[in-house]
Amino acid sequence: MSQKKKYVLVGTGGRSSMYIDALIGDCGDVGELLALCDVNQTRMNYWNNYIAGKQKGKTLPTYKAEDFDRMIAEQRPDTVIVTSMDRTHHTYICRAMELGCNAITEKPMTVDAEKCQQIIDTKKRTGKELIVTFNYRYSPRNTKIKEIIKSGTVGDITSIHFEWLLSTSHGADYFRRWHRYKPNGGGLMVHKATHHFDLINWWIDSIPVTVFAMGDLKFYGKINAEKRGIKNFYYRARNSEAAANDPFALKVTDKDERLKGLYYEAEHEDNYYRDLNVFGDGISIEDNMAVMVRYANKIVMNYSLNAHSPWEGYRVCFNGTKGRLEFNVVETSYVSGNHEDFNQPGMHELEGDKKELVPEIIFQPHWDKPQIITYEKGVGGHGGGDVKLLNHLFRGVDNDPLGHAAGYVDGARSILTGIAANQSMATGMPVDVRALVQF
Repeated sequence: MSQKKKYVLVGTGGRSSMYIDALIGDCGDVGELLALCDVNQTRMNYWNNYIAGKQKGKTLPTYKAEDFDRMIAEQRPDTVIVTSMDRTHHTYICRAMELGCNAITEKPMTVDAEKCQQIIDTKKRTGKELIVTFNYRYSPRNTKIKEIIKSGTVGDITSIHFEWLLSTSHGADYFRRWHRYKPNGGGLMVHKATHHFDLINWWIDSIPVTVFAMGDLKFYGKINAEKRGIKNFYYRARNSEAAANDPFALKVTDKDERLKGLYYEAEHEDNYYRDLNVFGDGISIEDNMAVMVRYANKIVMNYSLNAHSPWEGYRVCFNGTKGRLEFNVVETSYVSGNHEDFNQPGMHELEGDKKELVPEIIFQPHWDKPQIITYEKGVGGHGGGDVKLLNHLFRGVDNDPLGHAAGYVDGARSILTGIAANQSMATGMPVDVRALVQF
């Protein structure tokens, strides 16, 4: 029997839960979580209480962020899992590799070209492994699209229309927390759209070359509230009478144990407030974006993202030399850290069904009747992608014919579209993606 691989995790906010649960649960036979690291001790204590409840009182050593090197020296892990704030990813990825460890990082790999170059250079210098966790690739429905395109059913792809909609629950959540400040996560063009740009790179097996984008803050923020006569005079929702009737306010109750444990009860350490007013001042990210991308294989994509839609999901249309492939997905909206939509109903609720609706894949040949293409529906987060990703991360795979596993080059390619889009929005000019970093 092979020896268990050893892991440590840095960044214990809501997105760390998937990896913690896997290593103390289904993947515990092949991997062992040795320690936790964070800027906030209260968050680490929350997870230790949670772990103790799952593992008969067992807890893990905890290290403050400034003691990261000491953690590596004492625990000697094989791999560091990075789930910290996006703007800090490069720090922990690079330091882990310099100290002899492999790294697994949440998307996005990092937030700007300079940090991306630092990761690329460190990876090449150290020779260590870096995996970026693109769980959307592993979703059965997204895998089916890859299979259809690869089969040649659509012919040569000529153009793509890609529309992503974030609901007024999930979309608003990016404007309540640290994501609302662009330096923290690169805005939605990087933090969120990295998923989408990676899917396109993977689906069409190409890389972005030229990007032109426009975007603005048109719905959230103080100036937009004032234009629409909305009077939201509060800083944060907790203990605010003014927030009581605001459908956009995050109202955490006693049943929201994880949100309370990771954020409300941890505020005293770092003054990070999870429930800021989405119509507050100082928001520096966009909520409406449109992007045009030209790829190395000459395919052109029109992409749009809206963060205040009444429903959550995405639509992708591929125009090809043999017809048109249409892909329509309705997703369950949620609030990060809880995955429950307790503020506003999404389309899934309006339809009277708490479960995710089955999306449709339709191929319309040029000279024949439309064909509805079925697939095996996934179970779990990200359309069934999370479970498959975790097994791939911790158990490995002998055969990966569709190339689900994503390395540092894939991580860089996905964020470079968003980084170029941010630069284009700032300058009003198209951006040559090839000039941003050197591989």
